[in-house]
Amino acid sequence: MIIRTLLIANRGEIACRIARTARRLGIRTIAVYSEADADSLHVESCDEAWPIGAASARDSYLRGDVILDVAKRAGADAIHPGYGFLSENADFARACADAGIIFVGPPASAIEAMGSKSAAKQLMEKAKVPLVPGYHGDKQEPAFLERQANRIGYPVLIKASAGGGGKGMKVVEQPVDFAAQLASAKREASASFGDDKVLIEKYLVRPRHVEIQIFADGHGNCLHLFERDCSVQRRHQKVIEEAPAPGMAEARRREMGDAAVAAARAISYVGAGTVEFIVDAAGDFFFMEMNTRLQVEHPVTEAITGLDLVEWQLRVASGEPLPLAQDQLRINGHAFEARLYAEDPARDFVPQTGRLAALRFPTDGVRIDTGVREGDSVSVHYDPMIAKLIVHGADRTEALDRLSRALEATRVAGLATNIGFLAALARHPAFAAGDVHTGFIAEHEADLLPPAQPAGDIHLALAALAFMAARTREAREEAVRSGDPFSPWHRVDGWRLNDDAHHRLAFRDGEAERVVTLHFRRDGFVLDLPGGSMPVQLLAEEDGLLTVLLDGVRREATVIRDGLDYWVLPGAGQPDRRLSLIDPLLEAEAMAEGAGARFTAPMPGKIVQVLIEAGAKVTKGAALMVMEAMKMEHTIAAPADGTVAELHYGTGDLVEEGAELLRFEPAKG
Repeated sequence: MIIRTLLIANRGEIACRIARTARRLGIRTIAVYSEADADSLHVESCDEAWPIGAASARDSYLRGDVILDVAKRAGADAIHPGYGFLSENADFARACADAGIIFVGPPASAIEAMGSKSAAKQLMEKAKVPLVPGYHGDKQEPAFLERQANRIGYPVLIKASAGGGGKGMKVVEQPVDFAAQLASAKREASASFGDDKVLIEKYLVRPRHVEIQIFADGHGNCLHLFERDCSVQRRHQKVIEEAPAPGMAEARRREMGDAAVAAARAISYVGAGTVEFIVDAAGDFFFMEMNTRLQVEHPVTEAITGLDLVEWQLRVASGEPLPLAQDQLRINGHAFEARLYAEDPARDFVPQTGRLAALRFPTDGVRIDTGVREGDSVSVHYDPMIAKLIVHGADRTEALDRLSRALEATRVAGLATNIGFLAALARHPAFAAGDVHTGFIAEHEADLLPPAQPAGDIHLALAALAFMAARTREAREEAVRSGDPFSPWHRVDGWRLNDDAHHRLAFRDGEAERVVTLHFRRDGFVLDLPGGSMPVQLLAEEDGLLTVLLDGVRREATVIRDGLDYWVLPGAGQPDRRLSLIDPLLEAEAMAEGAGARFTAPMPGKIVQVLIEAGAKVTKGAALMVMEAMKMEHTIAAPADGTVAELHYGTGDLVEEGAELLRFEPAKG
């Protein structure tokens, strides 16, 4: 191998994952980092790290000129772009070649050929790869595109020509919605890819999303490494991926594999790539796009083949032939990958930012690809992925069981995540049966996203016991520091003159207040809970892990205290809950200030549209503003009938999380 020093032009979990393989191969690694990532895990994972600019990706990870300059000064032989950022930037690949630095990816010509979805479909049509009916041309006038949609027939899919990851993609069910959805898709496409061109396709009902991993070298060899099923998606973004695809017949696997190889050969491809197909209910498949890079879900292919795809990338980039031939490849068992995101399923999956007060993964039988550690923060500047959990089993049933157990054993606190949603997905009978399609989540939404329930007695009991454990520990430490450890002022047993020894705790559970009264007993406590009284004991507590007896039942649970927040993670299939201890002094201050209902930004972002004027009367659900955050658009809607009394921000304004966007007055009566 001629690569001795590798610069990784990316961040997060993929940068850590590339560094891991490079280290095993004896390759020196160089990280690059923005101001927001100076103390990140990917910086720590490499041999050397160089700053490249401000927190915004546009000012750092997308600055190809800066990254190339660092590569030259650091003596890098090659640059691995990971996925996202510069991985499919033909100009950057060409600049690397001109500088005599190996670009670990396909040639610029191949990136350009597949960089435009429209041009790619025209190429695939010539190569006789099946295509979905649609319009893939250059004319972009809204009226013309609307006529094309009418010709194709609704529902149609608007898709950013230059993009991926679900950005700039909209499903239009009826003609009346086309203009607004087209405008939104174009805005998202422009913000994400700098190109607002779109294509229009027939939207297939209950389709599957099946992709083929291909690999080619510079010696004329090209093969596929079987398929992955990525059908379970939300907003066109993959949630759980698996390999191989459930129910895939061997003949159809060969047919799709041959089509993918033909697509790669049509553009003289070199390196790792993925040819994505959409499969209808009859089993017919159609070309969607080709991603000219490594995919987020590549670990499931590694799991079933036993191969390291990053190692293959580095060897091919060094000029070596593919290590194996097609007839030497075999599928071994089944694998799943679940994407753990900082997002709130209860609020339409709005992305979350903040500090990870706890991040703990199981270590038995699960691969964790992550770019963050406990105590790190999820930033508004980048994708909110926390980690990928990858499992492998002898068959689909065994692998799915391992995935369920891995998700239930994962502990995250500090901000809302989709961990409970993923666990519900993995347990769902239809998913277990392999009945997957791109509308799976919408079809089973009632099961996967049930209405929020109040915290149960178990959650409240665990939070109360965690509170007492912390109070006891803090009192002991304070007594030692005071010089008078036997002073009665250090007692935490709730002693009262002529009264039962007790503590009264109030927790905020969503919008509701839940009260727990702890009565002290010789061998523990009796708790007065919403569901009645419960005898409890705290047997042990260490770093948030509690061993308790609840009504005679011994169990372990995790409770992470973060300021006044108690993140209760009971395990055993019980949902996680965030409970906030109510501080009476803070509550009194808020009341004194006359704090009322506020219409606030759910996350940091940018206002891209203001759809009403101050003084406008609106009905419940009416769209008021459109925010862009983390490259996706989010509509701010009226919570009830009422009047927009004041607007505090306009189109183009940047807002912080919690900023008051407008003053809303609900209608009386």
